[in-house]
Amino acid sequence: MTESDQQETRGKGVRVREVVAGLPTYIAGKPALPNAYKVSSNENPFPPLPSVVQRIAEAAADINRYPDPACTALRGTLSTFLGVDPSSLALSTGSVSMLQHLVSTVAGEGDEVMYAWRSFEAYPIIVGVAGATAVQVPLTEDLRHDLVAMADAVTERTRLIIVCSPNNPTGTTTTSTEFEAFMRRVPEHVLVILDEAYVEFVADQQAVSGSQEFSRYPNLVVLRTFSKAYGLAGLRVGYAMLPPALAPQVAKAVTPFGVNSLAQAAAMASLEEPAKRELDQRVVELQFERARVEHALADQGWPVTPSQGNFVFLALGDKSQDFADHCNRGGLVVRAYGADGVRITIDTPAANDRAISLCREWRAFSKAARII
Repeated sequence: MTESDQQETRGKGVRVREVVAGLPTYIAGKPALPNAYKVSSNENPFPPLPSVVQRIAEAAADINRYPDPACTALRGTLSTFLGVDPSSLALSTGSVSMLQHLVSTVAGEGDEVMYAWRSFEAYPIIVGVAGATAVQVPLTEDLRHDLVAMADAVTERTRLIIVCSPNNPTGTTTTSTEFEAFMRRVPEHVLVILDEAYVEFVADQQAVSGSQEFSRYPNLVVLRTFSKAYGLAGLRVGYAMLPPALAPQVAKAVTPFGVNSLAQAAAMASLEEPAKRELDQRVVELQFERARVEHALADQGWPVTPSQGNFVFLALGDKSQDFADHCNRGGLVVRAYGADGVRITIDTPAANDRAISLCREWRAFSKAARII
């Protein structure tokens, strides 16, 4: 047996939980090749703000020390920013990590966790690792959450429901009216998580707002992140607004010292003036580019579903991978979702121009080939 063969067989005798062995592997956006634009991950194309970088540099002087495990200063800043008590805030290494802590706190073997599908790729993995049963409720024809069907699907085994708004990867939102009607039907012992990773990009005034809804329901958790609009994806900072009675229970599942000191410093700096004003302006620019891309695709004849995230979604069905390959050859790395569609992150104007051009080429090719 060669050394390579020996390396491949190492660990094969270890017994892995059956539920984990059967889980899908999370697939991150593919990296870009030279001279190509990477729009396969929902990243902020703007570089970090100088004031944030400066704060990170200052915090780096103390990285020989453990970070504050309670994120006391950041929780205080967030408390003021959001208008909620510090006891209702919990932080983690990205909102996906906080979601994992929440699921493992309230659901286990024999319990059901419900979410719409298609939605965030990590949901089935997180639920599976917890040993719970995933209940996937199909999106509506216009790629939105079917909250009526989700409420209908609640059983005695339901422990947690995830509502993603804006939904990743479709970009659609849940309205405040829909959410209110939904919450009236959900029993109070069932935890509802409103995943708002892209909330800062929302322009629709009818969309649900976790900040406004949080105090109304004793079983509601609002999940947010600094990775998207704030551009701190590489530092991993997420947080939850959650009922005070639940917070100490979730804290038992949280990784100690999870949010490092650089991440805490950067998040605090991002919430302060003038950084916040500049971040808001960047969001406006991305919203403008999102609208420009959507209008261009609509003019080309694409059936575009309006997005409230920093991305657009093309429901291409079984042509999704073919389109993704076409974009890849044209210097644009996009994200294909099986036989459902393709997500294109809104990036720099040049990258967005490339996306518009490649979509035009594909549309012309498809018409000539009579495949659309």
